[in-house]
Amino acid sequence: MALKIKPLFDRIVIQAMDTEEKTKSGIVLPTTAQEKPQIAKVLAVGPGGNIDGKEVKMEVKVGDKILYSKYAGSEFKIDGKEVTIMRQSDVLAIVE
Repeated sequence: MALKIKPLFDRIVIQAMDTEEKTKSGIVLPTTAQEKPQIAKVLAVGPGGNIDGKEVKMEVKVGDKILYSKYAGSEFKIDGKEVTIMRQSDVLAIVE
């Protein structure tokens, strides 16, 4: 049975997207030498609402591709997939 994640408040669940594994000169980088990707796909979005006395409207939606802060969120392994749960405020931009 697959777990379903429902984030609370202003949190979102993302999964990092694969990044280029070759340098511009054609050198293939092993996974250990690659930087943590900062582009991800949104898998789940919390409802927003009144958080710390401020009304928070959710701007991202499931399926969006986003750029996010390098050290944002907490990483988890769920059903064999690595996901990150973070606050919407850690999203820098939506990639269109």
